[in-house]
Amino acid sequence: MHALFAVFCFQCEQTEKGTGCTAIGVCGKDPATAALQDCLVFALKGLSEYAHAAREAGAPENEAANTHTLRAMFSTLTNVNFDPARMCEYIGETIALRDERRTALQTATGSPDIEGASPAASWTARDYADEEELAAAGRMVGVLAQREEFGEDIGGLRELVVYGIKGTAAYAAHAMELGKEDPEIYSFVHSALAQLAQGENTVDGLLGLTLATGGANLKALTALDSAHTERFGDPEPTVVNHAPVEGKCILVSGHDMADLEAILEQTAGKGINVYTHGELLPAHSYPVMKEKYPHLVGNYGAAWQLQKFEFGKFPGPIVVTTNCLVEPRKSYEDHIYTTGVTGFPGVKHVTGRDYSAVVEQALEMPGFASTKPPKEILAGFGHKAVLGVAGDVLGAVSEGNLKQLVLIGGCDGSEGERSYYTKLAAALPDESMILTLGCGKYRIIGRKDYGTVPNTGLPRVIDMGQCNDSYSAVVVALELAKALDTDVNSLPLSIALSWFEQKAVAVLLTLLHLGVKDIHIGPNLPAFITAPVLGQLVDAFGLVPIGDPKQAAADAEKFMKHNMA
Repeated sequence: MHALFAVFCFQCEQTEKGTGCTAIGVCGKDPATAALQDCLVFALKGLSEYAHAAREAGAPENEAANTHTLRAMFSTLTNVNFDPARMCEYIGETIALRDERRTALQTATGSPDIEGASPAASWTARDYADEEELAAAGRMVGVLAQREEFGEDIGGLRELVVYGIKGTAAYAAHAMELGKEDPEIYSFVHSALAQLAQGENTVDGLLGLTLATGGANLKALTALDSAHTERFGDPEPTVVNHAPVEGKCILVSGHDMADLEAILEQTAGKGINVYTHGELLPAHSYPVMKEKYPHLVGNYGAAWQLQKFEFGKFPGPIVVTTNCLVEPRKSYEDHIYTTGVTGFPGVKHVTGRDYSAVVEQALEMPGFASTKPPKEILAGFGHKAVLGVAGDVLGAVSEGNLKQLVLIGGCDGSEGERSYYTKLAAALPDESMILTLGCGKYRIIGRKDYGTVPNTGLPRVIDMGQCNDSYSAVVVALELAKALDTDVNSLPLSIALSWFEQKAVAVLLTLLHLGVKDIHIGPNLPAFITAPVLGQLVDAFGLVPIGDPKQAAADAEKFMKHNMA
């Protein structure tokens, strides 16, 4: 069955016809790269079997095996790495590390054998630089092969766990790049992938593993929050300029604060202005960034899916640090760079955070010819900033000025249905406060002036940061529930989650792990969740599909009545 299609991938929301991409990915991923990514995940399961067994046997940790697992999983997220040569390198490194963990297990126990080991624990290739050989192997172990072996319901649940692990690995990798690691995350990722490799195929077992993935992701988000605040200070509400400033320039897109910091360090004093793009907008709200780098002059553009239009107009080099990357157009393919786990064939890749070539090109390119009138965006409401005015929020609730908190957060995308989130925000009355995060914020901020909550100075729209800052929303909800002596599900809080890729899946699993119910999710439901499994999730957690723009106003009315006193 799996030989019928050039590719089969349904890990993201934009998947073709809502069922799966079968010729080429809507993201632009070609069949070879898709198969290589399937091969890489398969190889990582084998590495995880030995890493888990060696850890259980008390063998010394291998830092390279731990960090490689995160980075390699991250590379398979939607719109991260399209480069088949890099995928082959990752696969070869994975097998080498798996064999090292096998030796470590043998040293610790006297035997290299694992009870119930899967084929992934012993698979090898003749040549790890041979794209055709590795892609052929990937086609034999991909999604359709899993469905053949386990059926669509169980196969979909297994993929849900895999995608949650991918998102968790991405968040943990971000923290790791800033020097913050949690050994429990490495242990969980290896244990979970090992369980999948060895055939976990019960609904109860997989649902338990799903919730455990949400718990691991909470640890990853916690580590990432600490990594950001310890390095750059606690975010504070900040007005960010959204208009060009005269001079040479570099644009930094993605999520990675360590890369942005390196670029700022290497451009200091050189007459180059640095702009953020997409989910790096919150960088402007960190005290260290504001105080140390005055040449971080503003934000350029909006959400990731607009980059083909926006990047072509930027008169300087562009660096994409993480997801989301799309195929560059000819108008800027000669001055775009990838770094870290990102990659695209033919695009220049920066290693070791040496941005000297980027700096040199920035000095050669024209930059902006003039300064435009400022356009301002308010950002920087991290959990400490929001909780700092918690008393005002609670007072507004008790006095009836604030009747509902509505979290509209997650990923953005190009489908017309995503106007639902803009319409939902616009339909909410003045007595509501909108919390937003992720690139989905661009559906709301800058669209209109939402003003303040009546009879208070509280802004109606609170931008809590990038998807990497999801921890802030969790903390605020938990602390408000504590202050009101109740639980999260009893708060006057409605959640409208806009999902796109695997980081959003991981955040959803974290909310489910915390017992949060009645989450509204859209604009389309995950293709990997079958109707019977969806029914179980609805029964257990009250998940509610949303996304029809025509229903946005009616949904806004429902949200305002949710848990109102």
